Amino acid sequence: MIERDLVIVGGGPAGMAAAIAAHENGVEDILLLERDHCLGGILNQCIHTGFGIEYFKEVLTGPEYAHRFIEKIRSAPQIEVSLRSFVVRLEEDKRLFFIKPGVLENVKARALIMATGCREKTREMIHIAGTRPSGIFSAGLAQKLINIEGLLPGRKAVIAGSGDIGLIMARRFMLEGAEVKAVIEIQKETRGLLRNVVQCVEDFDIPVYFNHRISKIYGKERVEKISAVRVDGDFNDIPGAEIEFECDTVLISVGLIPENELIEMAGVRMDKKTNSPVSKELNRTSIPGLFVCGNSFKVYDIVDSVSRDSVIAGRLAAEYLRALR
Repeated sequence: MIERDLVIVGGGPAGMAAAIAAHENGVEDILLLERDHCLGGILNQCIHTGFGIEYFKEVLTGPEYAHRFIEKIRSAPQIEVSLRSFVVRLEEDKRLFFIKPGVLENVKARALIMATGCREKTREMIHIAGTRPSGIFSAGLAQKLINIEGLLPGRKAVIAGSGDIGLIMARRFMLEGAEVKAVIEIQKETRGLLRNVVQCVEDFDIPVYFNHRISKIYGKERVEKISAVRVDGDFNDIPGAEIEFECDTVLISVGLIPENELIEMAGVRMDKKTNSPVSKELNRTSIPGLFVCGNSFKVYDIVDSVSRDSVIAGRLAAEYLRALR
């Protein structure tokens, strides 16, 4: 076991901003763990523009936004980056165990920042009936398949939910020559940013069905069609108000869940409804010296806000370490 002043779990926009802020506030021993093969997190697959408007006062793509922080990390030798490092256990005394290729390591942190982000809600969480054919993807997975792997998941898609990733992927499918039959949203208004509604849906004449939900998915080997039903103000189905869409792909974009199983394992007080830490102050938890920032603390609409608030986490960690001396 080795001891480090500050360990940060997650090398996305939150973790990088926290690491840089901690370094700028006097922390000289920082270990940044990232499970992927490169820094940047979800930004690496977000090749569309719209990032950095508030934080950098420029319009950037996701990879461009991430690159600004990666360059700062590289210029700070006090920040050690460990890639392909997957944390599997966290204890109350801020000792954590992580797997690297071929080895299990553990480290004791004097201060710890968790920047583990979110995961997407799945089909099972919104109780869509029907068969289990291929062709059902979370919107984020479809984004990675297209933008990173160069694979088009389908030709005729229906989007379940109108979150920002779903709206952006509706546009992406259209740009790749696929057809988006509809966006199905159970609420009476969109969950995404207005700019995404205009640029991704209205500009491409994609129909949006508010107050509707996907009631059933049909298909044996591959998705063949879906049925959607109109719902009332209490989200109950309205009899006789069903419509069907032939499609080969269903994208699920119905919200995000903070990825906080590790801090729950360590004994942090959690809000079961949101899967985020119970806290009266930004980025703090019930365990002294253990901080959470970015989407794992609360779900943000834009990455600029993630960076801004994660800087505060870096400062808090630096203050905590100074108090220990």
